[in-house]
Amino acid sequence: MATITSQDLTGSIVALVTPMNEDGSINFTQWKDLINWHIRAGSDGIVVAGTTGESAMLQESEYEELIRTAVQITQKSDIKVIAGTGAISPATVSHKNAIAHHLGADAVLVVTPYYIRVTQPALIEHYQIIANDSPLPIILYNVPTRTGMDITTEATTILAKHDNIIGIKEAKIDMDRISRLSKIKDFAVLSGDDDSFLTAIQQGADGVISVAANIRPHTLKSICSAIQLGDDIQAQNINNSLQPIYKLLSAEPNPGPVKSALMACNIIGTGIRKPLTRMNISGQSYNPILNSIKEEYQYES
Repeated sequence: MATITSQDLTGSIVALVTPMNEDGSINFTQWKDLINWHIRAGSDGIVVAGTTGESAMLQESEYEELIRTAVQITQKSDIKVIAGTGAISPATVSHKNAIAHHLGADAVLVVTPYYIRVTQPALIEHYQIIANDSPLPIILYNVPTRTGMDITTEATTILAKHDNIIGIKEAKIDMDRISRLSKIKDFAVLSGDDDSFLTAIQQGADGVISVAANIRPHTLKSICSAIQLGDDIQAQNINNSLQPIYKLLSAEPNPGPVKSALMACNIIGTGIRKPLTRMNISGQSYNPILNSIKEEYQYES
């Protein structure tokens, strides 16, 4: 397994849901089907056991099997496997990083500590300790609306100098920040917000880690490809067509809406772990969205 670099972090990377049966057990047959769908659709990477994958509710044995299966299925493809390993304690992150490395993941996605509050120097030290010990390249994950902790542009710039920190998933909607971070040499910037990711790429971001790619992977990839080819008009037109989906996915806390959409299309089972809940998306107003998901899934199948 070759070590990936910042140059490998581009395009459409999906923050993959974890399919479950009604009783909450993981449906690994559907997990394999989802990964194969993303390979066919041209997704550039998958995030295993991120926030969208219900990481906080997974047992370690489940976490290991999700990564193991993802690595096995993607071995003959170009898709990158990125394991979510974030935790409050650096020791816990390091433990999960070691597991991800042992199982063959390409990189790890490490969210800021949550619930507790620390200074920016302490946050920098937190990541440097993790990076020094990690056998895999690290992607920072900044999502202050969920964690209450923001990695400032200045802190990210310092962390980007570490040889083992190759990029950031930046979910704070701040295009000036995106523009500044994108100028850092050998450091990838990935948008973490579907609604604004196209603008972020136009401001210099390298790609997106997307929730919407769970249900329209080929379309998200098409937007990224159009941008890479310099066709901003085509990218904007495709992105405009996804506005109803972006609205749906933000109507209730993630991953309720995205899993519910996949459930309604019979792509995954009906399980979601408490305290998360499904979203009611029955009714004719949702039919166009659900039909578009079914059409793309059937086309790629």
